[in-house]
Amino acid sequence: MSFSQNKQVLYGFSEIPQALMVNPGIKVNNRGYFGIPLLSHIHVIAGTSGTTVYDIFSNDGVDFNTKLRRAVNKMKPNDFFTLTQQLEILSGGFEIGTFFKKKGYLSFGLYQETDFIAYFPKDMAILALEGNANNIGKPFNLKHVNLRGEVLSVYHIGYNEKVNSDFTYGFRGKIYSSIANVNSIRNRGVFITVPGENNFYTHLFNLDLELQTSGINSIVEDDSDFSGKDIVKRTLFGGNLGLGFDIGFTYNVTKQWSWDASVLDVGFVRHSKDVKNYKVEGVYEFEGINPLFPESDEGQTAEDYWNEVGEDFEALFELDSTKSKYTTWRPIKLNTSINYAFEKQKYEDCDCLRKDDRYLNAVGLQLYAIKRPRQPQMALTTYYYRQLFKGLRAKATYTLDSFSYSNIGLGISAYLGSLNFYVMADNFLSLRNVYDAQSVSLQFGFNYIFNKNED
Repeated sequence: MSFSQNKQVLYGFSEIPQALMVNPGIKVNNRGYFGIPLLSHIHVIAGTSGTTVYDIFSNDGVDFNTKLRRAVNKMKPNDFFTLTQQLEILSGGFEIGTFFKKKGYLSFGLYQETDFIAYFPKDMAILALEGNANNIGKPFNLKHVNLRGEVLSVYHIGYNEKVNSDFTYGFRGKIYSSIANVNSIRNRGVFITVPGENNFYTHLFNLDLELQTSGINSIVEDDSDFSGKDIVKRTLFGGNLGLGFDIGFTYNVTKQWSWDASVLDVGFVRHSKDVKNYKVEGVYEFEGINPLFPESDEGQTAEDYWNEVGEDFEALFELDSTKSKYTTWRPIKLNTSINYAFEKQKYEDCDCLRKDDRYLNAVGLQLYAIKRPRQPQMALTTYYYRQLFKGLRAKATYTLDSFSYSNIGLGISAYLGSLNFYVMADNFLSLRNVYDAQSVSLQFGFNYIFNKNED
């Protein structure tokens, strides 16, 4: 099972500046940083909640059609395919003074994101696989057609403040610039074949289907002069714009117990440029498929007949094409965790002014949820964090959901002087056969840290 955009290894990993992006209220332990441009954070995750590539294409002696039929019958309409990609273009942060004579932390940046999810259209897959000859009278539900995808850039600026030794909060404002969007999530309708009066069968359609797009038409049209410059323009506030925000906090219940939470991407994008929408609505009846070729004085061939049938079928539906503006909401994400730190760090020097106790180990439990078109997706993660050496930390995670009981992840953060490097991945047990993995996730990056707080 892939939980798109879930960064359970990165969440709470405070030594990594990008942890601010999953909780703007995390405790910051540096006085400033900048991310190496285009290399500070690269994240890719792809997955399926149902059938894997191995289930269909494995060389196990079973006929391909048999495996395909098994896969279609096994999957459910709520199963989905997903792809998420993030590339941080610029990022940085630094300590600032405030009017209340407390130290705040300002962070900022620009990243590009791709987010795509498509639910499995089970009835359509059965119809394509079996046809309707053996399904007379069976209604095929078109509601199963459900997908959403977007490529956008995100400008952000955030503020983080440690109010006291127990409480830290933060928030982040975002401007979205959508590069391309496709949206088809409110489909309704039924297709059914019944015995006919003027022909063997009558095909009935009760349709309410809609596809909304922005930024797509100028790319796919035949006479388009779309180029790389247009992508850059849309990235730099030239796309369809929107607003959003993140909030988060960390609260020390005791010296060793803490609770934190964040809500991310509460926002929207208004699509008004390069918009093209398609809608089919109404009740349609089709009786044009006749197994006997009609007689023709002009000697009509089978090819002519089927071409005529195809033209009649296409002419049956009234496709409404509009350029109406529309709004999409970003997929809101929730993170929260409870944490326990232990094994207090010993220092060679006696610093009586040191205010915070630091611990070498931590364990915790994290809950993640994301709003999706059909239903929220959730994950529960338990983790173990360890400071191995002065410049090396590691975090191991075990994530549980209703589809997978074996998602083990690992993340490492290392320092070479002021240069920070981190790499994280999960589903390690699936790497023995990546084609049978239900999700694959990788993230890594490089940062330069200024005046890192000593541990």
